[in-house]
Amino acid sequence: MAERAVLPLILSGYDDAWERLDARLAGLSDDEYLWEPVAGAWSVRAADEGWRADWQDPEPDPAPVTTIAWRMWHLGSDCLADYLRASDVPRPVAVTGRDWHGTAAPALADLRAAAAAFRATMAALGEDGIWAPMGPAWGPFGEEPWAALVVHATDELAHHGAEIALLRDLYPWRA
Repeated sequence: MAERAVLPLILSGYDDAWERLDARLAGLSDDEYLWEPVAGAWSVRAADEGWRADWQDPEPDPAPVTTIAWRMWHLGSDCLADYLRASDVPRPVAVTGRDWHGTAAPALADLRAAAAAFRATMAALGEDGIWAPMGPAWGPFGEEPWAALVVHATDELAHHGAEIALLRDLYPWRA
C-alpha cells in the first residue's frame, strides 16, 4: 500500500468542522449571543473593564449550561488562540484569559481569526512537522505530536459547534 500524507486529511476534517460552525453563526444577533436558556447558565458578563466569561475552578458537576457567547469565548480564546501559545505566531485575538466580547460581531471576528491562525500554523508545520512533539511548554502533553492537537481542536469545533447550533435552533422557541 502506498504511503499517504496525513496532514491534508486531518486539516480537511478541521475545515469541515469549522465551515459547519461558521455557517451556523451567520446572522447571530446580540440578544441570541447572550441568551441564557436556563437560570444559572454560564455566559460572558459585563465586568469592571469589559466583559468576562464565567468560570469556577474546579468546574461544577454537573457542568453548567452555557450561552453561545460562552462557547464562542471557549473556542476562540480559551482553545484555538491559546493553542498557539507555544508557537512563534502572535496571539490572533487581543483578548486573553476570561476576557471576551459583549456583542456578537467582534466575538465572531475573533473566533474567525483564531480558527484561521490555528489552521495556518498547523498547515505550516508540514507533513514532517505535524509529527514532531509539541514540546515542554505543553507539560504532560509535550511528547504528543502536533497532529494530536489538530485532532483535538477538530473535536472542540465539532462538539461545541453542535452545542451552538442547538442553542440557535432553540432560540426561536424560547418562552
